[in-house]
Amino acid sequence: MMNLDQPRARLRLDAALDGLAVTFRGMTAHPDESNCECHWGSAEDLAQLKVADSELDLDLLQRTWQAIDWSDHASVLRRILPQFASALVSGLIEPHFGTEEVGRSFALGHWQQWPAEHATAVEEFLQAWWACTLTDPDPAVPVHDLLVLSAEATGTLSPLLNTWQALSGPVADRHLAEAAAHWEYELLGDQLPWRAWENEEEMRAELTAWLVHHTPGRLRAYGASEDLLHRIRLLGVTGPDRWEDPHWPGHRY
Repeated sequence: MMNLDQPRARLRLDAALDGLAVTFRGMTAHPDESNCECHWGSAEDLAQLKVADSELDLDLLQRTWQAIDWSDHASVLRRILPQFASALVSGLIEPHFGTEEVGRSFALGHWQQWPAEHATAVEEFLQAWWACTLTDPDPAVPVHDLLVLSAEATGTLSPLLNTWQALSGPVADRHLAEAAAHWEYELLGDQLPWRAWENEEEMRAELTAWLVHHTPGRLRAYGASEDLLHRIRLLGVTGPDRWEDPHWPGHRY
């Protein structure tokens, strides 16, 4: 396991944010882009998206990333991405329905299909933010929420779980205990703890298997409660044996 200290992780994240600013400098929404004045915003608001690099007020930024009906979502995302990423890291973005909504905004832009320089900058930002958050004792976005955001933005859990598995230390382990406690109810009901855009069953199975096989030792060493340890153990039990176990928590679905 690696022990990544917070200052180095933060330097990497700052460099990734700078990389986004450089890579997406000069980007604008498509000249013909439009949206509903009644439900999204005014013509003046729309015009701001067609001017490069000007700072948007937080309300306009919020309305812009949340809209799912852009004709060229990729161009709109590239226009707002440097400011959007900084606001996300600072905890200024407030999704209405969970951080999966933020991740979906990335996914709708199909950023992984962008030119290599653009896609690499986005990928490095997401990876650096994840590593920094895992080492931060008090992150602006909780670890369990950022995992959801990143999983929806990238379409996969594996790199996130692999990074977490490789990190050692009390901070990463505390985040693990808090996330496990946050997820166990839905997972014990064979449900993913968020509304996935796609691959829901695959991600549920992967998260469950990872918790069962890779976290009990860390949770025990951290000092997690026996109650939580039993709930994680029960994730590896199927059928009636799960809810007939003497340590079944009594969840109802």
